[in-house]
Amino acid sequence: MPKIMIIFLFGQDTYRSRQKLNGMIEQHKKIRKSGLNLKYYDLKKQSFEDFKSEFQQMPMFEEKKLMVLENSFSNPDFKEKFLKDSKRFMSSENIVLFYEQDKILKTDSLFKFLTLKKNAESEGFEPLNGQQLKNWAKKEFEASKCKIGEKDLEKLIEFIGSDLWQFSNEIKKLAAFKPEIKDEDVELLVKPKIETDIFKTIDFLAARNKKKALELIKKHLENGDHPGYLLSMINYQFRNLLMVKDLIEKNIPYYLILKKTQLKPFVVNKSYQQAGKFSLPELKKIYQKIFQADLDIKTGKINPEIALDLLITEI
Repeated sequence: MPKIMIIFLFGQDTYRSRQKLNGMIEQHKKIRKSGLNLKYYDLKKQSFEDFKSEFQQMPMFEEKKLMVLENSFSNPDFKEKFLKDSKRFMSSENIVLFYEQDKILKTDSLFKFLTLKKNAESEGFEPLNGQQLKNWAKKEFEASKCKIGEKDLEKLIEFIGSDLWQFSNEIKKLAAFKPEIKDEDVELLVKPKIETDIFKTIDFLAARNKKKALELIKKHLENGDHPGYLLSMINYQFRNLLMVKDLIEKNIPYYLILKKTQLKPFVVNKSYQQAGKFSLPELKKIYQKIFQADLDIKTGKINPEIALDLLITEI
């Protein structure tokens, strides 16, 4: 059976997928030291013709080429032409590596092609959570020659969430501070990621777990965050949810939702997941309640903290 020369790395956990990509690139550089046969393509800016032209050229020094393609799924013309000519790329000695950070619909024709074992070697990187996240963090602490207890690690996860880019930076910071980390060190050095907590709050509300949602809000109030700021963050995310849900209902593809909303990919991804937990009428009612709470606070009708508590209990 011929060796597969097409590779596909994808998923929202860009920290691990980027590590994998960089490792493959470094391995290619070690074997093929000229460095002349490593090519990058951003398909948001480049075309299928740019890629094909380079692909057809003979490699320098008879080395295999490694051609890294990013944002292929956002280029419909590229997808159509690549799939039409796929046999040529599969039979080549060159390595074509697809790297995708954005969420991809599993019904997408290119996704289906790249996830078939006979066509490509594929690996997905979904965000870590639960025990998987703990295991990853423990290994990172060990690599940094730093110790942390189970409960202290849980506190760190509570503060950061599953953003491995921030997690990695926080571990380096903590390891430079002390060789053994305790609960108080986490509270001293790591600021809770409020955006992550707002997402968590909305997840709890979607699961009808108002107790947990109120606990998260209370934690921020105790840490000195102003209730008006917390309300503005909740308002911001429900506004995003309403936008994304409306576009989903209109059958707009994910990549166009990214373009139309102009939100960060992380925010769109999370909103896309949460949108399935609410109906459009529900989101409109919630957004109206947030507007009313904000108006009552600004007109002095209600204490901001009480307004925030009431809002959470009424959603």
